[in-house]
Amino acid sequence: MDVTLNGRMKRLAGIALFSIFAGTACAQTPETRLEYVSVDEINQRMDRGQLTSATLVRHLLQRIERLDKNGPAINAIIELNPDALAMAEAMDQERKGGYIRGPLHGIAVLLKDNIDTSDQLQTSAGSLAMVGQPAAKDAFIVQRLRAAGAVILGKTNLSEWANFRDPGIPSGWSGRGGQTKNPHLLSGDPCGSSSGSAAAVAAGFAPLSVGTETAGSIICPASFNGVVGLKPTVGLLSRSGLIPVTHKLDTPGPMARTVRDAALLLNAMAGDDPADPIKKPRTLNGLDYTAALQPDALVGKRIGYPAKFDRSALPRLLDPQFSQALELMQAAGATLIPVDLKDPRSKGVDDAFHMGIQRDLSGYLATRTGIPAQTLEDLLLFNAANNQGHGQDTLIAASKVAFNEQTYNQLWQKIQSENAAAIERLLATHTLDAIVSDVASPAMNVVPLSGYPGVMVPSGIDDEGVPTSIFFFGPRWSEARLLALAYGYEQVSNARRVPAFK
Repeated sequence: MDVTLNGRMKRLAGIALFSIFAGTACAQTPETRLEYVSVDEINQRMDRGQLTSATLVRHLLQRIERLDKNGPAINAIIELNPDALAMAEAMDQERKGGYIRGPLHGIAVLLKDNIDTSDQLQTSAGSLAMVGQPAAKDAFIVQRLRAAGAVILGKTNLSEWANFRDPGIPSGWSGRGGQTKNPHLLSGDPCGSSSGSAAAVAAGFAPLSVGTETAGSIICPASFNGVVGLKPTVGLLSRSGLIPVTHKLDTPGPMARTVRDAALLLNAMAGDDPADPIKKPRTLNGLDYTAALQPDALVGKRIGYPAKFDRSALPRLLDPQFSQALELMQAAGATLIPVDLKDPRSKGVDDAFHMGIQRDLSGYLATRTGIPAQTLEDLLLFNAANNQGHGQDTLIAASKVAFNEQTYNQLWQKIQSENAAAIERLLATHTLDAIVSDVASPAMNVVPLSGYPGVMVPSGIDDEGVPTSIFFFGPRWSEARLLALAYGYEQVSNARRVPAFK
């Protein structure tokens, strides 16, 4: 199943820096660092006539060829869009004619390979059993991105079936795409399942990417690859056209190098989809998630943090970057309150996921044509006949679980309410605006299972060269507030690091 963060220490042993990263990014000229400029800076250059979308796309395609397919071979991209350059040129023509759709006009975006596109790209969840006729219709969020003028650069690799094929499969591996690497440490863990989406942004293959999460698949790879990842409240973004695990938890979400870029991507994807079963509050209609991004956003805010950092020197020793982050937030005007988040360790989670796969994945497969697997049974038979050295125990368990709609709904209601209550209790007891945690916190399980939102933000890099992060989370529909707090921290910390490519 989806890999949630169970602590950083398990992946640090035996990790060594790869020699190709001996150089420093700061030694590069601005021209060769085009891949690391923000969406705002790209727009400014385009407005001044110093850059075109076609030039940007060509540069990124060349970089992908040099670093993703060759050199360090990050392998974050599963497929490039043959129409990308034509799309970019079309956006340039619109700009020349005085028509600018918005901040993403001509901006390259990568999509995780479980998000439907009705073009020449496959939508396969990394599985060879899904390769054939492309999806018939764009996912709702892809429709929104195209309308905003975004250039769909390609699809990113992922842990096959969003990490719900077999628990023994390495994070970032798929039968179709192979193994994605962490661009900071090639021997390190890229985490899953949005491994390619996170690694691609970190490596400078696109300014923006879209990941998906069921239980940790945005926040974990964002942390390990040192980028910003927003896991929205379940239902804030449409799930129509996503290869599902369970509609109870599935959500797409933005991945970017900065909080503002993530907010701009969120703005573009947000919208009302009648086909999505979750209805959002009307107050969210048309909300600009960049509006509250102010440098002083932390002033006067009450933020909870793990009490273990107040009681013991060991957490501070294991994650000094988090301790420093707390100091920076306090210096920036936040009031910090130690809290203890209790993981309810809800029972029946595995069964709930298996039922979701049986119900929702089977339903999705039935909508696809011209591919080897159009039922869950087809998928199991295909994998058995095409042995790739990995099992499919999770899919087998899903096919065998006894499914009942009422039982399924009751089980998820219990799981989500228990985890939501653990968060709400702390927010109410301590009158908190939000909570921030390290990545060895129960929050990495509790937040995804609650369906509540969270933002992962880089906090630096450790002695082994592994990115470190902090995680802001809060109540349902609090994305605007969380992004503002994350932005306030980002501005005072300046903690993000780029891989030291030559």
